[in-house]
Amino acid sequence: MGNDRIEKAEKWVLPAYSVILTMSLVCCTAAAQQIAPVTSQNSPSVTVAKSQGEKETEREIQKQEQSQRILGVVPMFGTTSRQDPPPLTASQKFHLFAKSSFDPFVFVSAGIQAGISQSQNEFPAYGQGMAGYAKRYAATLGDSTSGSFFGGFLYPVLLKQDPRYFRLGQGSAKHRIGYALAQAFVCRTDKGGRAFNYSSVLGAFSSGALSNAYYPPSDRGFGLTMSRTGISMIYGSAGGLVDEFWPDIHHKFFEKHKKKQPTP
Repeated sequence: MGNDRIEKAEKWVLPAYSVILTMSLVCCTAAAQQIAPVTSQNSPSVTVAKSQGEKETEREIQKQEQSQRILGVVPMFGTTSRQDPPPLTASQKFHLFAKSSFDPFVFVSAGIQAGISQSQNEFPAYGQGMAGYAKRYAATLGDSTSGSFFGGFLYPVLLKQDPRYFRLGQGSAKHRIGYALAQAFVCRTDKGGRAFNYSSVLGAFSSGALSNAYYPPSDRGFGLTMSRTGISMIYGSAGGLVDEFWPDIHHKFFEKHKKKQPTP
């Protein structure tokens, strides 16, 4: 009887992920269309003051920032070294979410994580073989997409918080490490101030709660949801360290090396 329930639950994994992904994109589009005009109405002076040339310059800067990668592979699209950039509109937050969530690296990374999970027999109810791998892959991709959707788009739009990581870029290493670790809990608002990062915390919790829809019955529940939320926040803090220091590492070991090479 128990095995029948597990098998039935497993059949819902891939359909559930498809529904979740579709609903996410529909919600994103609807929210962007509804909230974007409100944002422009709340700050008419800023909109009027910007010339077309300034807007074009800002678009180019954002395009460059959202092309950043570690070693040309790992995305760093949500990182900026600017101290006072203009806030992102709802549509720009959606664009950042979509670009970050559906980058080819995300799919490759999910495949690697699913393989490791299967080799360690995590979520044994998923089974082994290609069917088990497909379920683990879908679950991993679902976690990644939902986390980015809630924490990188939906809550930042609703709460008017900026989902980007703002590099400190200067000061002692100790101070910068503390700053980077704290960014999972402290964020910049659209008005330019600082606030508790409700978007990150609520996004991690919402993603963990949603995973109960496609994880095996033995891996569901409030306790496991809170555990996944905590793990997600830890990963977020670790990611802040990478965002903060990678440009320095790249400059020291790669750009200087290029300058030392003789020009032909």
